[in-house]
Amino acid sequence: MLEGPREDPLWPLIVAALKEIYDPEIPVNIYELGLIYGVAIADEKDGVRDVVVKMTLTSPGCPVAQDMPGWVQGAILPIDGVGGVEVDMVWDPPWDPSLMAETAKMQLNMFM
Repeated sequence: MLEGPREDPLWPLIVAALKEIYDPEIPVNIYELGLIYGVAIADEKDGVRDVVVKMTLTSPGCPVAQDMPGWVQGAILPIDGVGGVEVDMVWDPPWDPSLMAETAKMQLNMFM
């Protein structure tokens, strides 16, 4: 489901940054939890590149819904070569546990 420019040199740095952000109610990072639906990296302009992250939350009523985009921006913006970060919060498709990485399911003792 996750879309992104995996061959781009910024990709692993962005993924590493996203893996440092945890849902406060679930002890799994937002990347492995399956909250990140896509990452777009723009062409270089003035030595930097903008990043757009398309993501969701476990539910629309998530208590950190207002904070999470700022956490994502704050994690990615310090990466060398990133000029700006936009976070698009989407609700379709809705998140469900099948979007979780196998490592996250094992961590939460969820065997599906």
